[in-house]
Amino acid sequence: MSEFDVVVIGAGPGGYIAAIRAAQLGFKVACIDAGKNKKGDKPALGGTCLNVGCIPSKALLQSSEEFHKASHELEDHGISIDKVKIDIPKMIARKDAIVTKLTSGVGFLFKKNKVENIHGHASFKGKDGEWYQIEVTDDKNSSEVKAKNVIIATGSKPRQFPSVEIDNVNILDNVGALDLEAVPKKLGMIGSGVIGLEMSSVWNRLGSEVTILEALPTFLPMADQQIAKEAFKIFTKNQKLDIKLGAKVLEVHSKGKQVKVKYELDGKTEEVTFDKLIIAIGRVPNTENLNLDAVGVTQDDRGFIEVDENCSTKVENIWAIGDVVRGPMLAHKASEEGVAVAERIAGQKPHVNLDIMPSILYTTPEIAWVGKTEEQLKEAGVKYKKGTSSFAPNGRALAMGAAQGTVKVLADEKTDRILGVHMIGPMVSELLAEAVEALEFSASSEDIARIVHAHPTLSEVIHEASLAVDKRALNG
Repeated sequence: MSEFDVVVIGAGPGGYIAAIRAAQLGFKVACIDAGKNKKGDKPALGGTCLNVGCIPSKALLQSSEEFHKASHELEDHGISIDKVKIDIPKMIARKDAIVTKLTSGVGFLFKKNKVENIHGHASFKGKDGEWYQIEVTDDKNSSEVKAKNVIIATGSKPRQFPSVEIDNVNILDNVGALDLEAVPKKLGMIGSGVIGLEMSSVWNRLGSEVTILEALPTFLPMADQQIAKEAFKIFTKNQKLDIKLGAKVLEVHSKGKQVKVKYELDGKTEEVTFDKLIIAIGRVPNTENLNLDAVGVTQDDRGFIEVDENCSTKVENIWAIGDVVRGPMLAHKASEEGVAVAERIAGQKPHVNLDIMPSILYTTPEIAWVGKTEEQLKEAGVKYKKGTSSFAPNGRALAMGAAQGTVKVLADEKTDRILGVHMIGPMVSELLAEAVEALEFSASSEDIARIVHAHPTLSEVIHEASLAVDKRALNG
């Protein structure tokens, strides 16, 4: 029986980072993970993010964007291409190759940092003195390891739609959405969150007629609504996504090669037929078969493992991070919590600020934000001032043919401290880092306004929005 100072359960972006950091700090570490590759014949590290989430979706988004540019945008540059074609199997193969490269890279990092990689499903058996007993089961064998500290990083899984079976043939989840073999003529999407909008963008750009059914009456309720409304207009009018807000799905039937969906909208019952239907109604914590009761780890009524601000459960030396605990379900949040927990086990005092956690949608244009929305500030009674600036007059954006979007800076009315930054536009996923840094170091809008931003760059729009907070924009 193997004994370890730290055992991490799960090798996603939270788990594998936690394991590596713990090993760097001198602990004897093992990481237990049950993930397998696409074919199901080999172990694959990296969790949902690397295998069937963040990374493969970005690969497909990039491929679909290149196809759309070649089909519709290059003529403006004086470039003519006849009969642009898309090879879907080749596009999927490229995505798979990127996934394989990155998941293999995690294995290399484990070897480099002397982290023992154990494949299988982990479940708690109990405690023997200072050691937690963990059973590991794979397809053929069962073994047991002991750990002084355990970090649970098992991530999340798709939320199931009641009475609808995911077959990943006609009715798909996020996994099936990444592996379509052809462009569906009519694609249905239930849910307009991050996964729903990104996958809709991919297949819409490749030629699908996409209809999104969203139960909520508000589009992107987690985002600043000025930015969300601008996004809705672009997605529906410019990109022709048919987004139906307040649509309550009543029935889903798969028959032959089609899926029929009956839904209620504005008091009327409608029925629509799709070639493929993707269900993306959110994710839930993945805690099945961990046998948490054996060691006394508790969960809340939504299934999240209960932890304090340090990611410590109510049980000594058992920790939990990432999607399986409170807070936003984001890969970078999981990674930062993993580092912090490893350092806390070593006696250090790190800090993860959940209030300053960047969020991004990789649509075109991209949407990104950090900090408080205008709606949140109003609800909290915080007096604020704001500045906005458009990408429309920005030289770099115009040269790129991507001059759509807005940057919005919210600052405290008295102190000028930045409270939130919200963006829609080209490459705002990269521009957001400046805003995150500004909030983390309690910068004011005046600070950003006084910093020299190179010309011509997209970052000048952040500069202009910061100037606009005090009504002194120069180019807007």
